[in-house]
Amino acid sequence: MMVKPVRVLVAGLGNMGRSHALAYHNNPGFEIVGLVNRSKPTLAPELSQYEILPDFEKALKELKPDLCAICTYSDSHADYAVAAFEAGCDVFIEKPLATTVADAERVVAAAKKAGKKLVVGYILRHHPSWVRLITEARKLGGPYVFRMNLNQQSSGPTWMTHKSLMETTPPIVDCGVHYVDVMCQITDAKPVEVRGMGLRLSNEIAADMYNYGHLQVIYEDGSVGWYEAGWGPMISETAFFVKDVMSPNGSVSIVMDPNAKSDDIDTHTKTAVIRVHKAETGADGKFVHKDEDLKMDGEPGHQELCDFEQAYVLKAITENLDLERHMNDAVQSLRICLAADESVRTGQPVKL
Repeated sequence: MMVKPVRVLVAGLGNMGRSHALAYHNNPGFEIVGLVNRSKPTLAPELSQYEILPDFEKALKELKPDLCAICTYSDSHADYAVAAFEAGCDVFIEKPLATTVADAERVVAAAKKAGKKLVVGYILRHHPSWVRLITEARKLGGPYVFRMNLNQQSSGPTWMTHKSLMETTPPIVDCGVHYVDVMCQITDAKPVEVRGMGLRLSNEIAADMYNYGHLQVIYEDGSVGWYEAGWGPMISETAFFVKDVMSPNGSVSIVMDPNAKSDDIDTHTKTAVIRVHKAETGADGKFVHKDEDLKMDGEPGHQELCDFEQAYVLKAITENLDLERHMNDAVQSLRICLAADESVRTGQPVKL
C-alpha cells in the first residue's frame, strides 16, 4: 500500500535550512511544497525547482503543509511553531527552541494541545559517534565532570553569519544547548545552579552582546560541567574543541584531528577517536587497563547528519513516537543556557 509523502514547508534558508531542505528533497517520504525566505539565496541545483515565498504565515495558510521545518533565526521560532501547530502541522524546529524559557514552554504546550509532533534540531542525537560517547560515559557511572567547548575563529562570510546570529542569541546559548543536552543525557540528574561569564571582544556587535562566554552548571547528583564558546576573528584555535567526561571510574574523551579547523562545519560534529580511560589500578598502583581508542571511521558529514535527523522526523510522525522526554530535554538545556546568559549579565549565580 502506497503511503502519501509528508508535505513539508521549509522556513529559513541559511546553512541549516538549506541542508534540511536537501534532506527532504532526497527522502521519498517527504514532498517539499514550498520554501520561505525573505531574500532569494543561492541554492543547490536540486532545490531550484521550488518556489521561494517571503511570508511564512501566508505560505502556511495557502500551501497547507503537513510539516513545517522552522530554520529561521531564534527570535521567530516560537511564534512560527505555534502558528504551525494551530494550523494542524507537525513541526521540526532548529535549536535553540526559543529565546526564552516561557516561549519554549509555550511551544511544547501548543504541540501537546494540537496532538502533533515537535522535534528539535539536536543533530548530535543522530550522530553514531556521539551516541557511543554518551553510552561509554554512562557505563562509568557518576558523579561526572563535563569539560566541553566549541570556539570558532571566524572571518569573512562565517563571521558575518555569527554577527547575524548574535543579533538575538549569544554563542553560549546558540551552541551551548547542544552540549548541555549531552551532559543532561549522561547524568539524568536535575541541574540546580548555573554560573556564567562573558566578554564582548568586538565593536562590530551590539554593546549589550558578548561573543565569548563560559558557563558552569551544577547537578543534583553532584556532577559539574562547563561549556565555553567564542566566535570571531580574534578567537584562538588552541584547544578550540574539548569534549571530555570524567568520573571516579575513569574518563571518555574525543581526540580531534590536530589539523582540524574551528570554522569547518564538519569539524563541529566529527569525533575522529573516542578514548576510553579506566581508573582501576592494581596492587602495584599501576593501571589495570590500557586506554582504549575507538576509531570512528566512516563518520557522517554535515549533510548526512541532516539526512539522519529528517529520517527521524519522518519516523516520529509515521510511527507516532513518544517525544515527551525529547521535548522536556530541549526545554531543560535551554533553561540552563539562558540561566548562564542571565548570570553573565547580572554577575550572580542562578538557582534553578
